[in-house]
Amino acid sequence: MKVALYTLGCRVNSYESEAMAEQFIKEGYDVVDFSEFADVYVINTCTVTNMGDKKSRQMIGRARRLNPEAIIAVVGCYSQIASDEVASIEGVDVVLGSRNKGEVVYWVNRTREEKKQVIEVNDVLRNKKFEELSINEYQDKTRAFLKIQDGCNKFCTYCLIPFARGAVCSKDPEQILKEVNELSRNGFKEIILSGVHTASYGVDIQGDWNLVRVLEEIDKIEGIERIRIGSIDPTFFTEGVIERICGLKKLCPHFHLSLQSGCDATLRRMNRKYTAAEYKEVCDNLRKYMKDVSITTDIIVGFPGESAGEFEETYKFLSDIKLSKMHIFKYSKRAGTKAADMPFQVDGNLKEERSKALIELNHKNEVEFMEGFIGRTMSVLYEEKVSESENSYVGYTENYLKVITNSSEDISGKIVPTKVISVEAEHMIGEV
Repeated sequence: MKVALYTLGCRVNSYESEAMAEQFIKEGYDVVDFSEFADVYVINTCTVTNMGDKKSRQMIGRARRLNPEAIIAVVGCYSQIASDEVASIEGVDVVLGSRNKGEVVYWVNRTREEKKQVIEVNDVLRNKKFEELSINEYQDKTRAFLKIQDGCNKFCTYCLIPFARGAVCSKDPEQILKEVNELSRNGFKEIILSGVHTASYGVDIQGDWNLVRVLEEIDKIEGIERIRIGSIDPTFFTEGVIERICGLKKLCPHFHLSLQSGCDATLRRMNRKYTAAEYKEVCDNLRKYMKDVSITTDIIVGFPGESAGEFEETYKFLSDIKLSKMHIFKYSKRAGTKAADMPFQVDGNLKEERSKALIELNHKNEVEFMEGFIGRTMSVLYEEKVSESENSYVGYTENYLKVITNSSEDISGKIVPTKVISVEAEHMIGEV
């Protein structure tokens, strides 16, 4: 039996897809590319934007065309939010919510036997139990993502994630350390801690466990040379937290701090819990205490009520703060959120103009940041060859800058001192 998986959305989804693939392998399935003929197709969905829903439906259609007799399982956030809609799509056999993914093999096999559609979607707002989806055989042997948290309690006005992912729940800390030790024994150099709202780790478990303590404990594990944190709320970084994490030897100086807007009025409508000045203070403190720190972010343009003046305020803020990379998103209206019913929805052409302006600013800031490292020797963890026909390898610095270099020997999976000689587009050229 062959199974193919397709993943939309965030790194947490990617982690969960790899865990589901491993479950199928243990049951005797062969995992094949989604473009190939398979007996089972699993679409791990995202519902952050309307485009995510649309893409999910497109992939269902593609699977149905590849094998009309295949079992199609649609799992995750889109299924959680709109299970009836998903179930009504032609060809869908299994519909599982965002905290039912660990049951995917069971329900696929049961559907094959009983030949009837299955819908299993739990009430995630009431379910506060962390769903264990562990990976024992990582396909990428360089960096390992480790999901330590799920859910979000913030309820930003534009976001469906609390409804799609549910309440905050944390992975057992002893299980985290056990898995990191196992990853170390298997030769992994880098661990990336991820979650839906990673900063909330520990708020739902007894004792003094929180994200900082998890970082401190992982820092002690031999063999692991780098620790990263996935996207994280800027309010996590109090000055006390920054001073504490600066004592860690392995924590990489790269933080993705979601901003969304540089205008306080817009931030209030979004129900974000900080001001632009507070965000800047976090960036200033990180730069003060951590050498070469790279700070990246997400920005939403065209949020309801965003006037020309508010956008200019955001543009000026981002020009002044000079982040190393920005991911720009045009606001997507999502039914069921407060923002969807707000007045003064922004015209699509205006969103496009504002998006282009910030993309240009991002390119300028990104290049300037990378150019500051020309002539310096950086520690680079190389992941793989750029292509089989070349001796070029791609890797990342500690502060998550992409580097491409030539090497006559295989440096995949190795941390190599690399001199930065130039910058091209969105990466640096190195010399080993």
